[in-house]
Amino acid sequence: QVQLGESGGGLVQAGGSLRLSCAASGGTFSSYVVAWFRQAPGNQREFVATVSRSGGSPRYADSVKGRFTISRDNAKNTVTLLMDSLKPEDTGVYYCEATSLEGSTRPGYYSYWGQGTQVTVSS
Repeated sequence: QVQLGESGGGLVQAGGSLRLSCAASGGTFSSYVVAWFRQAPGNQREFVATVSRSGGSPRYADSVKGRFTISRDNAKNTVTLLMDSLKPEDTGVYYCEATSLEGSTRPGYYSYWGQGTQVTVSS
C-alpha cells in the first residue's frame, strides 16, 4: 500500500506561484491514479486536479484550469502541482490522494492520502 507525503505549501501574495510536491513510498507508484484535493476552513474538500497512471490525461477543476499544472514522474515516485496566478480563494490545505482504481473528481473516493500542506494566498 502506498504512503503519500505533501510538501511545498506556504504563504504567497495573490498573483504569485507555488509548486507542491507529493512523494510516494510503498506499493507500485505507477499503478495508482493520483489527484490533488484542497479544503478551506469551514468548507468541504474539493477536487483540484488529477493525472493518469502514465502522466497523461490531466483533468482540472474549472476554478484552476489555465493556472495550475499537474504532472508526475514515475521514476521518482512524485506528483507535482504547479500553481500560478494564485488567488486568495486558492487558500486551503492541499492533499495528495491516490487510488488503484479508475480516477475520479469525487471527494472521499480515493483510498490513500497524505497529511496535507497549507497554502495561504494573501490579497
